[in-house]
Amino acid sequence: MMKRIQLFITTIILLFAIQSSVIAQTSKITETFKQHFNETVQKVHETEDHQEKRSILNKSYSNMITALDHIEQKTNLTDEEIHQLHSYKNEIAEKQNELNGLDGFSEVQDEDLLEFSEYSQQYFEQANRTITLSVTTALLIIVIILLLA
Repeated sequence: MMKRIQLFITTIILLFAIQSSVIAQTSKITETFKQHFNETVQKVHETEDHQEKRSILNKSYSNMITALDHIEQKTNLTDEEIHQLHSYKNEIAEKQNELNGLDGFSEVQDEDLLEFSEYSQQYFEQANRTITLSVTTALLIIVIILLLA
């Protein structure tokens, strides 16, 4: 009888620990993207060449979109999770289009690239979104971003 009680208590503790981990991972996904883009802005600040600045920004946007595409293809997501990913991916693509003067936007001028990178960083920092995905999906995002960097 005592072993059953211990097993039951251990199981309950493990379930709470796993649930806490899942909740923590949901916030880490958006934090991972924010951190990635913060590093991008630092790289833009470190270079003087306008073409390189534009290239750094384009690569960062493309990597984020590619990571989201891989997540969508390689995981079993709910309809809500797919909707969240598409929404986030569209926001990133819109910033990339704005940078390059596509889809009705005027191209960001070379002398404005630093300000645009900071504007994009603020946009991602202030965006009030929570992407709730499984722990496995969260870890996959982190790995893909690291591999693409």
